[in-house]
Amino acid sequence: MEKQLQWTLFLITLSGVMACTDLWKKVFLFPKPSQDSYVTLIPLLNTRLQNFTLCLWTYTELMRGYSVFSYATQDVDNEILLFKDNIRQYSLTIGGEEITFPVSENSHNPEHICVTWESASGVAVLWINAKPLVRQVLKVGYTLNANAKIILGQDQDSYGGSFDINQSFVGEIGNVCMWDYVLPPIEMKEKCSCGNVLNWRNLNYEENGFMVTLPNLWV
Repeated sequence: MEKQLQWTLFLITLSGVMACTDLWKKVFLFPKPSQDSYVTLIPLLNTRLQNFTLCLWTYTELMRGYSVFSYATQDVDNEILLFKDNIRQYSLTIGGEEITFPVSENSHNPEHICVTWESASGVAVLWINAKPLVRQVLKVGYTLNANAKIILGQDQDSYGGSFDINQSFVGEIGNVCMWDYVLPPIEMKEKCSCGNVLNWRNLNYEENGFMVTLPNLWV
């Protein structure tokens, strides 16, 4: 039994630093562009999804494009991808299909971002700082696959890998939460830190490369 435990700990050490903790008032800092620094989030629910809400905070000075949230499955590497293409546009990809949302120019302030999608109607909404952008439609009737790799800091071009340093995130990310249903608008405005798929106050995650967990100074 002791040897089995030692072997398990050795495998965890090889794959990265595992943690399960309450990250209330904490953020992940990615200090520089990288091809190997990221955080893998382990969901509380490992199931197929027909609806979701994703909320998080970002704080960055990047002017180029970068990955905000990457959710890949073995069949589809961009099962969910939230990407900021430039200072005036976000893109959302679901099941390999992409739509774009024009936004006001970023003044390098922290941004509270929420995105919702429901399969039955295909309606997707992107909220920036509690304000919804024009609703769009994609992947009507689609179901997101289970066994997802969820990564912050990089864009997955294959399941759990194929990162591009020019798409890496540099800055701070916090309060990442996800639900398997569409939250009412009033709840997204409250900027809470819970969720039944990802919960910032009960987060299972794995650190890889060079990143730092720090107190939140801006929320």
